[in-house]
Amino acid sequence: MEVRCGERRIILDAGSGIRALGERLRDAGGRVEAAVLLSHYHYDHLQGIPFFAPLAEPANRFTFLGPRREGRSVQDALEGQMVPPYFPVTLDQIARATLDFRSIEPGEPFNIGPVRITSAELEHPGGNLGYRLEFAGRSLVYATDVEHTDKPAESLVELARGADVLLHDAMYTGPEYEARRGWGHSTWNGALATAKAAKVKRLVLFHHDPERDDRALDALLWQARSSFPRTTAAREGQTIRVVRG
Repeated sequence: MEVRCGERRIILDAGSGIRALGERLRDAGGRVEAAVLLSHYHYDHLQGIPFFAPLAEPANRFTFLGPRREGRSVQDALEGQMVPPYFPVTLDQIARATLDFRSIEPGEPFNIGPVRITSAELEHPGGNLGYRLEFAGRSLVYATDVEHTDKPAESLVELARGADVLLHDAMYTGPEYEARRGWGHSTWNGALATAKAAKVKRLVLFHHDPERDDRALDALLWQARSSFPRTTAAREGQTIRVVRG
């Protein structure tokens, strides 16, 4: 997911979708500078990095930020996934752009230019950070890969309190979740409960089950809207503008 705050560009995680973003940025021309904010290091959140075309352009600059896990820094995690036999080309062989790496401490606020960022640990195997981005009086909360709980997790409610937009894991239905407890993902009902408890202005359901087709997603969305009308379901290529009310 790409977030634009004025002239500042922040990319949230680097799954397969970052390839299409890279192609768009390349086609637009000009120098690209961005921060890539990583929630955790499971492959579905990293696998687009080797195919992110702007990394090959010397004029570009990227800062990768993420938590330390198992004693490894964000740089260790990224370089470690791009070595034989997992991948034939290393990160330093691909990247002609300038790369910076910054390990962040969960819960410790920091800034990316004018954007204020806070984080909270979410329940997910191996750990996962949820992020709150604040810029010019507007706020967005990114809560991917979070275990469904009987009641909203207080840490996430506090992170999302009053946010303009909450992007929340909505991978399962209630019956699906019963066979997948402990896998580290939420139901769409769990996302609604968090949105209500945090009194967010808009909820975006995402991290959909990849086997769920558009018709099924639309049906879930209509159910969600009957309980929380300001709900949308994320779609590839979708743009959401957050303006002051």
